[in-house]
Amino acid sequence: IRVLIAKPGLDGHDVGAKLVCRALMAAGMEVIYSGLRQSPQAIVHTAVEEWVDAVGLSILSGAHLGLCRKTSVLFAEAGIDPLFVVGGNIPAGDRAALTALGVDGVFSTGSQFDDIVEFVASGVRAARAREVTDAE
Repeated sequence: IRVLIAKPGLDGHDVGAKLVCRALMAAGMEVIYSGLRQSPQAIVHTAVEEWVDAVGLSILSGAHLGLCRKTSVLFAEAGIDPLFVVGGNIPAGDRAALTALGVDGVFSTGSQFDDIVEFVASGVRAARAREVTDAE
């Protein structure tokens, strides 16, 4: 499983994102960490170039709705549909709006790493199973 973890926008705090990367790697996933202050365009470009199965955005700035909206539009324009996960300071009231934007999973600060790892692994397995079924 190939996962891209990115820090979009002007948020400069990446300790949580790096810890999520380590948890995913410890579970046997290949993780690409794009670093701080990435634009949605750069994130989608990296997702396409790296052939990732999942993209996780870590957003602590409060700009999660706009950044996820733009990223989701760019996924569609690029013709890709990775498992899309967002983590950070995400108010519970914004979860439905994020889901409507195409976000598959939302993990607020304090989420358990095992829950994130299991969500990504099971989500990618389900997507791969659908691809096989669709190909038949």
